[in-house]
Amino acid sequence: MGGLGPGIGGLEILVIGLLALIVVGPKDLPLMMRKVGQFLARARAMANEFRSSFDEMARQAELDELRKEVEALRNAQAVPLGAEAEEAFRDIDKSLKAPLASPPSPSPSLPAPAAVSDQKPEALPEPEAKAPDGASKPKAIRKPRPKAAKPPATKATTTVRSKVARKKAVDL
Repeated sequence: MGGLGPGIGGLEILVIGLLALIVVGPKDLPLMMRKVGQFLARARAMANEFRSSFDEMARQAELDELRKEVEALRNAQAVPLGAEAEEAFRDIDKSLKAPLASPPSPSPSLPAPAAVSDQKPEALPEPEAKAPDGASKPKAIRKPRPKAAKPPATKATTTVRSKVARKKAVDL
């Protein structure tokens, strides 16, 4: 399926071109082709404008719907969510309002809870002996903080430093 559109092939385009050359003539053919091109360009521009205005209307409709939802949320009104959501909310509400039943009996497939034994718990380690009144506890050793590396001096800072040093030397 080559050529300009469905059903028009290369041979048909050649026949149309030869007929246009014979009917219009070689002198007026470039002028006619330019006018056909301008007509097609206008038709495409109109189609694009129609498409963009249609898209704009669709976007505007979506924005209007969104504005209504936001307004409903601001006014604390319920937003319609659909039948499935309403059914789910009704089920939840019904289960919350239902009276509490007796606690479920243990399932036979679950193991019984372990019996409490009379064994003594493992002994906790004894606290360390306190130091005599005169002795003090050893202080925790702190690791020294690493010093921040100084940024390398640039030519501009070196020049400023040398000017300051010269001014101090002159003042003395």
